[in-house]
This record gives sequence, structure tokens and C-alpha cells, in this order.
Amino acid sequence: MSACTTPASDAAAVPQVPPAGWQGSESASPVTLSERAADHIAKYIAKRGRGIGIRLGVKTSGCSGMAYKLEFADAANAEDIVFLSHGVKVLVDPKSLPYLAGTELDYAREGLNEGFKFNNPNVKDACGCGESFNT
Repeated sequence: MSACTTPASDAAAVPQVPPAGWQGSESASPVTLSERAADHIAKYIAKRGRGIGIRLGVKTSGCSGMAYKLEFADAANAEDIVFLSHGVKVLVDPKSLPYLAGTELDYAREGLNEGFKFNNPNVKDACGCGESFNT
């Protein structure tokens, strides 16, 4: 059995997905940023000189099934669902939202390392290598 083997789990309840193009208020946002993450993103966008926010998603990857996608967004796609968190736009594609609902994106420093960390209550299993997860 490999370190990345995960047990079979029951099908997770899928949260209701807002329609494409929906723009929600911060209080209704199923995906949020910590203040540290929002501050880091806002500073990076200002330094970069362009961009409207951050795009989050999931992709099929790794031995546990899914991995996070994170990229700075220069424009919204027609299908994006847009949230505002601490003044920063968070863009999520509708197919990823059920896997990200309730997630907070943090920016953390641990020792000499720093980076984004997904705090996702939907994760049931994660790969031993830390690259993938399943819900």
C-alpha cells in the first residue's frame, strides 16, 4: 500500500452552486481569504501593475484525486463566480466551487517557508506527499 492510498469514502453532499457570473457579498461568500492572504494578494497585484484578484480552483491530480489551482486573475471569465473578501476579488469556476465551499485561503509563515495555505473543511483524505486531497 503506497503512502498516497486513500480509503473509499461516501459521496459528499454537494453544496448549492450560485449561477455563473454571480457576485456575492463578503458575508455570503463560501470562499474567503484571511486578512494576511488578502493583504499579500493586494500588495502583489499593486506591485505587478495589473490584475483584478485571485482565481481559485481544483484540478484532477495526484494520488488522492484533486489538487488546488491558484493564479492571479487579470480579468473575470464569463462563468466565474466572484466573491469579495477583505477587499480582494476571489474568482472561482462553478465546477470547483463544491470542493472549495467553506474554504479559507491563508498566507502563512512556517520557519523559513511562507506561502498560501488552503483551510478546507471538505477534505476527508490527503496524500502523504501533501500534493493532493479528496472530499
